[in-house]
Amino acid sequence: MRFLLILWACLAPALAAQAGPPRLLLDVARFRNPNQVEKGAEVEVYVTVPTQSLTYRQRAPRAFQSAATVTLEILRADGKPAYKETVILKPPVINDTTLALKNPVSFLKRIPLPDGRYTLRGTVRDQYRAANGEAVVERPLVLEAPAGPTLSDVLLLARPAVKSNGDDAFLRGGYLLTRAPSGFFGRGADNLYFYTELQGAPAGQSLRLHYHLAAADGTAADADAPLTPQAGRPTTVIGQLPFGPLPEGEFTLLVDVYSGKKLLTSHRATGQRSSTEYAPAGAASR
Repeated sequence: MRFLLILWACLAPALAAQAGPPRLLLDVARFRNPNQVEKGAEVEVYVTVPTQSLTYRQRAPRAFQSAATVTLEILRADGKPAYKETVILKPPVINDTTLALKNPVSFLKRIPLPDGRYTLRGTVRDQYRAANGEAVVERPLVLEAPAGPTLSDVLLLARPAVKSNGDDAFLRGGYLLTRAPSGFFGRGADNLYFYTELQGAPAGQSLRLHYHLAAADGTAADADAPLTPQAGRPTTVIGQLPFGPLPEGEFTLLVDVYSGKKLLTSHRATGQRSSTEYAPAGAASR
């Protein structure tokens, strides 16, 4: 009987994983290419694979391992490939297959592209599962030159942006950014952190940032902050807003940039909040 219980303890995680295909989360942000000669954008693809959805094999006593491959493709409007890369993921060995111990694995890719219309396709394959071991996620991707001052896509962060001079794939605008996978904020998250960039505004001009955080039921909070654009490069915008009385569920963050009473540009980001579920660990290094 003891042998059967041990055998079930080893097989149960693999059986549970086979209930559905592996999961793949793709967070995509567009930033204008600072190279003025080569017009276009820099696409930032933040990839997260929740390892709860992967099959774990026992490698040694109290040692379990999973493995997956992620293929990223960017297809032009005519279907021809503009970019393709395959990354092999091997999450750390764990000594227990309890779900709480399976942190997701994340990585970041920055891809320069000319303006145009594309399709981003991500494919994840569970290397230890033959049946139902693949999932495909697609996102439309439109890159176009702005007519005036513009904000990049807004990155939602799990922790405050940290000023850094190091060399890290997760650095942007001189800050180390810890992203919240799929914009999900779970149990214990009291604040919303975010990052964006303003480009094309006249240097030295006094501007005003307005933040509007709102839930589906109409609950909302607003805040303002001054901003002075920098010359020759994008102006980083980092912020923090308390969730306060915001209820659970989907929320929207709207970032507006004003010159006096004139709205220059704005950008919207959506996220999800839960007071009972734990969010995936945000990654700031691979």
